[in-house]
Amino acid sequence: MNEQQFQELLMEKGITLSPEQLQQFQTYYEVLVEWNEKMNLTAITEKEEVYEKHFFDSIMAAFSFDFSSNYHICDVGAGAGFPSLPIKICFPHLKITIVDSLNKRIGFLEHLSSELNLENVFFYHDRAELFGKNKSHRETYDVVTARAVARMSVLGELCLPLVKQNGYFVALKGPNVEEELDTGKQAIKMLGGEVEKLDTLTLPGEKSERNIVTIKKIKSTPKKYPRKPGTPNKNPL
Repeated sequence: MNEQQFQELLMEKGITLSPEQLQQFQTYYEVLVEWNEKMNLTAITEKEEVYEKHFFDSIMAAFSFDFSSNYHICDVGAGAGFPSLPIKICFPHLKITIVDSLNKRIGFLEHLSSELNLENVFFYHDRAELFGKNKSHRETYDVVTARAVARMSVLGELCLPLVKQNGYFVALKGPNVEEELDTGKQAIKMLGGEVEKLDTLTLPGEKSERNIVTIKKIKSTPKKYPRKPGTPNKNPL
């Protein structure tokens, strides 16, 4: 997917990018490739692939969920900034908090954010399990996002404690998500969530399946969740 196709495909979905926003994506790509030589951020470095499999893939969440409100979003395990920073470039009014367990990645994201001149973007080096227990962050976010972090039964425990009541958890998943939701639905309910919708989309170039799961937080998460670091992965609910 070249830059022209990227721009046109987003326009078809009602997302029009200014020259400044297009330049931000170009800078994002350049910084990502530069830093990837020093640390492992992504196996995908070819420009057209980055635009499709990272940038466009992240923004696909906006084809399913409406980001036009003044949301404060928390992105759990964002890695190289996906999906929250491509979404932030498209919707500059959003306030973004990113939590990641690797301090080197946080260093990259802080540098990237500065290069992109992003405002209202905050970074925390922390484990999601500890971050979700922190009173300053627990149940304070309008929307929590995660892309390719873990299976749904684990993700729910890492993300739902951060979502405020009546807020949303938006998970970006690949194929076979129905099976994950089947095994994870009890955990989602236990954590105060309810699956509102599942949208199946196709990545335009490689035609691979993507699923956007929207979970509404209908009641408060019990205080005992999330459990201590590592437990959700070893022993999913």
